[in-house]
Amino acid sequence: MPPFTPLFIDGQQVPASDKATFEVYNASAGAAVGLSASASSADCKAAVEAAGRAFQTWEKTTPWARRDIFLKAAQLVVTDRWRDLVTQTSMEETACTPAWAAGGYVGAAPMILTIASFANELTGKTFMSSSIPDLQCVMEPRAMGVIFGIAPWNAPFVLTIRAIAVPIMCGNTVVVKSSEFSPRTQALAVQLFHEAGLPNGVINYISMSRESSPALTAEIIAHPLVRKINFTGSDRVGRIIATEAAKHLKPTVLELGGKAPAVVLDDASIPDAANAIVFGAMLHSGQICMSTERVIVQRGAAEALIAQIKSLAASLTAGDLKTDPKSAKLGPLFTEASAENVVSMIAEAKAAGAEVLLGDLARQGAVVKPHLVKGVKPGMRLWERESFGPVIAFAVVDTPEEAVELANASDYSLTASLWTSDMYLAQRIAPLIRAGYTNINGPTFHGEPLVSAVGLGGSSGYGHFGIDDFTDKRVIATHPLGREFPFLH
Repeated sequence: MPPFTPLFIDGQQVPASDKATFEVYNASAGAAVGLSASASSADCKAAVEAAGRAFQTWEKTTPWARRDIFLKAAQLVVTDRWRDLVTQTSMEETACTPAWAAGGYVGAAPMILTIASFANELTGKTFMSSSIPDLQCVMEPRAMGVIFGIAPWNAPFVLTIRAIAVPIMCGNTVVVKSSEFSPRTQALAVQLFHEAGLPNGVINYISMSRESSPALTAEIIAHPLVRKINFTGSDRVGRIIATEAAKHLKPTVLELGGKAPAVVLDDASIPDAANAIVFGAMLHSGQICMSTERVIVQRGAAEALIAQIKSLAASLTAGDLKTDPKSAKLGPLFTEASAENVVSMIAEAKAAGAEVLLGDLARQGAVVKPHLVKGVKPGMRLWERESFGPVIAFAVVDTPEEAVELANASDYSLTASLWTSDMYLAQRIAPLIRAGYTNINGPTFHGEPLVSAVGLGGSSGYGHFGIDDFTDKRVIATHPLGREFPFLH
């Protein structure tokens, strides 16, 4: 019988109040691999209210007391028990490769320790009034209240940690909603902090069926106790979340899609660029918001770069991890519908004049082989929209300026990379690329926990997972007694 994932409300694992459930389907297994509680409206309300009650005391804990819980969580997560739990569960639910499952686990402890260090930054500052003598002001970062977090399936454990950990470290409490594709893996993130000693109600976990999610998500956003929303996922859903939040004038942090460009100039190291591009494009079958989707290469480097990328990509086998676990480097996409969308984007580009350099424009179930497509242009869907598949689109240009222009010809602005041996040129060009994070001579798939890679608006979203985004800056002004007010005399 598939394992069951309950809700977690006010420190207790509970089924849905109406006993509703939904199946968790794995594209590789071709069958249900789990059963999850599907929260009702009453459950969502109970989770928010539990977080609201917990906030009354959690807000008053010191940052260093919170830090100690985080340090305990970091100690727990590096044990063999937690390694096996996270890697095995994420592979079972999301059909990811062992390498990706391990990568998602390995990043957890450094992220928790980095966020624990925020304790030393949760301090205020004092200053004297600019207009009134002896008026002293204190500006303090204060917790906001209940934060509603929504985390995705593609890196379910570590991205759920990010959705809950930064708000909690800042003194907020959280209601976190899982993806319907990975509830068991995401519930582990909540379990980790509970085992580390987090008080009841500080984190509350809910999951719900795909059918009930839109209405219930809107209810949670509308709840008066919810002060802010963070969401990681597609730009399509992000627009819906932002619209619901705007109805109540509630702020959001949105990390959405990516169409990351790799700009390769004539003097770049071709072997290094090719290795990083294939890594950044094909890791997790391209199902990462920072995946390298567009390669914009200067003409003098184009032939050698494309040849080397083609050789590397052709060596990557794609297959069903259930039947071919040892030789398959790329697993299936998370649904057959996603695989069909990727293939159709490539076919549309070919019909519009692009050249398919590698790949068969086919899928086997949810499995799609690596594809390379040359001559992709703005206006084609393969240029305009995130593919979330193992695809690299090439555009050849004559000048660095033209490369920057094409890199910026997108509604996405999450990450980018720039390849050149001229560091003076790199320092001039990199700031012109409109991306939240640009890696010089490195893959697009890279970011630092202290500065989360979030977009600059549009389809990549906005905001950061940091102190400034999960605290209010409150000013307390202490006025001198005995002031005279001219209006009254």
